Amino acid sequence: MKKIDIVKLRKEPQKFTDKSFTIGGWVRSVRDMKTFGFIDLNDGTSFKGIQVVLNAEKIANYQEVSHLNTGSSVLCEGTLKLTPEAKQPFEFVADKVEILSATDESYPIQKKKTSLEVLREQAYLRPRTNLFNAVFRVRSESSFALHKFFNEQGFVYLHAPILTSSDCEGAGELFRVSTQDIYAGKKLNPEDELLGKKAFLSPSCQLEGEAFALAFGNIYTFGPSFRAENSNTVKHVNEFWHIEPEMAFAELFDDMDVMESMVKYVINYLFDKCKDELEFFDSFVETGLIAKLKNVTDNEFARVSYTEAIEILKKNNDKFDYKVEWGSDIQTEHEKYLTEVVYKKPVFVYDYPKEIKAFYMRVNEDGKTVRATDLLVPGIGELCGASEREERYEVLKARIDELGLREEDYWWFMNLRKFGSVKHSGFGMGFDRFLMYVTGMKNIRDVLPFPRTPNNCEY
Repeated sequence: MKKIDIVKLRKEPQKFTDKSFTIGGWVRSVRDMKTFGFIDLNDGTSFKGIQVVLNAEKIANYQEVSHLNTGSSVLCEGTLKLTPEAKQPFEFVADKVEILSATDESYPIQKKKTSLEVLREQAYLRPRTNLFNAVFRVRSESSFALHKFFNEQGFVYLHAPILTSSDCEGAGELFRVSTQDIYAGKKLNPEDELLGKKAFLSPSCQLEGEAFALAFGNIYTFGPSFRAENSNTVKHVNEFWHIEPEMAFAELFDDMDVMESMVKYVINYLFDKCKDELEFFDSFVETGLIAKLKNVTDNEFARVSYTEAIEILKKNNDKFDYKVEWGSDIQTEHEKYLTEVVYKKPVFVYDYPKEIKAFYMRVNEDGKTVRATDLLVPGIGELCGASEREERYEVLKARIDELGLREEDYWWFMNLRKFGSVKHSGFGMGFDRFLMYVTGMKNIRDVLPFPRTPNNCEY
């Protein structure tokens, strides 16, 4: 008998009522009432599972089934019964239960409230819990929503390379990729590499994205990025997912418009597709999460220049561990103050000092600031980093020289400024930080299926 997915039963229970069929899945819990029992069963096709009713007189192996541990896998034959007066609108009455694999006391997730730290050590099993089932379903739907948004806006999806020979951000914290024996103690010769030069895992697809934007108009990339920072904060990992749109004939405020529309679009999509999951997060992860997200979708984001933001923060310097002055970077505590105290919603801070931003950002007429913006959101801080790109050849060359970068490493990037250059803008959003925001999870390790952090590459 063919197995029916639980999601189909939840969507159209009347279609399956009083018909005999098979369901299967993993046991979340079992209650034994001696003459009858209940299995909370989930097959992964929906956040909410189904209650399987067991009659001790009908189920031949009732004693064995009623003592199953969490995580066991079963197939159940029976019928669906509507129960409109009960807490659950329907239940599955089993005629037969086949035990496929029974777990024992060694199963690592025995308690309902196993700590997040313990679950991180059991990353291969944690998707079976309610919390991580919800997190990774929201991750999947959010990913699809992003593709849907950019497709509807006419953006071309670019598969940019993961291997690179340049450091887009100029920070130098890159993973080296080599075909030579790096542990032999010998000097590595770039000319002996398979690719003919030093190669790294890419921290950003922006440079390649600009090349395609200057051919297609609007493009986006969406894939993994890598940073070799020895950072152990709740917001940093060494491998993360990154969405990076690039837009030709677009200035900084056009960039902001797209970011704001994108964030609102995905959240509204989740309201439609992940209602159960968001309600779960609101109840058990972050009280008020849904109201917070509605505040995002229902209001325009604030926009304030860096200079104005610094003036606001300076008036409240006594509240901060890190005192601000013009030219200093905005720290997490400052981001929280702007988003949670001053504006109480997402905020774009724009026109930063050029000394604290990357070489490719367009220099303003004042010569001191660049056309850059960060999107700050309550609870997370920086969600997106964006800029109008420097499209003027001589100005870009001067910036590269000023920062001591090797012009030959960016020869083709420079040529884009010679061969049909136009104003263009783009941004990057750490997808995993966005997921922290919409789920209420406080640690980025808990929104990545298998997080890569210092000393952590088990799976």
